[in-house]
Amino acid sequence: MPLIERIAKFSSAHRFLSHIIFWLITTIVFLNRYDIQEYSDFYNILVRHTFYISFTIVASYFLAYVIIPRLISAKKYYAVAIYFFAGSYVICVCARIVVVHILEPIIRIPPFEQETILEIMMDIPKLITHYFPLTFSAAWIFAFIKLIKAQYIAQQHQLSVEKERAETELKALKAQLNPHFLFNTLNNIYSLSLINSPITSRSIAGLSEILDHVLYRCNGMYVPLSAEINLIKNYIELEQLRYGKRLQVNFTHSVDEESMIAPLILLSLVENAFKHGAGEDVGLPVINIDMKLIAGRFRFMVSNSFVPGNGEENGRIGINNVTKQLQLIYPDLYDFSISTHDYIFVALLHINLKNHIIKSKQSYESEMSFS
Repeated sequence: MPLIERIAKFSSAHRFLSHIIFWLITTIVFLNRYDIQEYSDFYNILVRHTFYISFTIVASYFLAYVIIPRLISAKKYYAVAIYFFAGSYVICVCARIVVVHILEPIIRIPPFEQETILEIMMDIPKLITHYFPLTFSAAWIFAFIKLIKAQYIAQQHQLSVEKERAETELKALKAQLNPHFLFNTLNNIYSLSLINSPITSRSIAGLSEILDHVLYRCNGMYVPLSAEINLIKNYIELEQLRYGKRLQVNFTHSVDEESMIAPLILLSLVENAFKHGAGEDVGLPVINIDMKLIAGRFRFMVSNSFVPGNGEENGRIGINNVTKQLQLIYPDLYDFSISTHDYIFVALLHINLKNHIIKSKQSYESEMSFS
């Protein structure tokens, strides 16, 4: 985990404690401002350091919580400059007054001269050359760390918002299962029931499995590839009820190991082949589906015969749906192409599932460490 991420996570979870730790470290680091001879009187060092650090804390919170927020959202920068110079002047004057009229009487042996408050206020060169650097020395570091943390949290929030938006869009895309398929399938099952066909119960079971998968098992980002294979098999079997022997469907699959994949993307390609291939080809349509997963490299090809000019624009809707899902889930890890040749439409999808699993784990660990 990056150092900045560790700091941001700890600071968000233990805000008060993180401030205490920062000022304890600052207190120790700034002890080097004294001469070696002065350390013989530890009490004086402790009192002086307490005064100096107190005003450094005031200057730091003034810079981090008053000036920088105004600077970020300001439309007129001269107003912020006036706030900064006026505030810095007040802090430096107060620091000088406290040192002269409170601190020195505690640690110095009288008699000694003291400046009046008016003299302190008018001694601008001393305030600029001595008290401003002394008081604001750690303030810039504190403000810089706070700014980095705020930027990191803003980025995480933006990523979270984008992730929620992507998940919402994915849910909408997943919900676009063609209602005509359900309507036609129910009609086919109804027709089978009228003639007491022995495949009626099997058809109902297949439709039930499809609805169960679509409605309940696709709520997550990924599902087992084996579940998608069964979904495609059930879909093909139900569609063949509609087309009978007129349609030839070949589905081959070779998977060397179980893997997780985004749900319904493959079904969308298959559905598109049936709708704009078999559904519009009045001859003897053919659909070929081939799936391979070897060493984390996934390949899925769907080809279908088609009649030129019939619903080609509508066929793009399903393809666009698939492309959007791939862009949201597998950015830079997929290759999707479509082509036509001799009245055959081919959709070819490659996904590097192995690298996607690695990236998903890294993203999940980063998200969990920050939450």
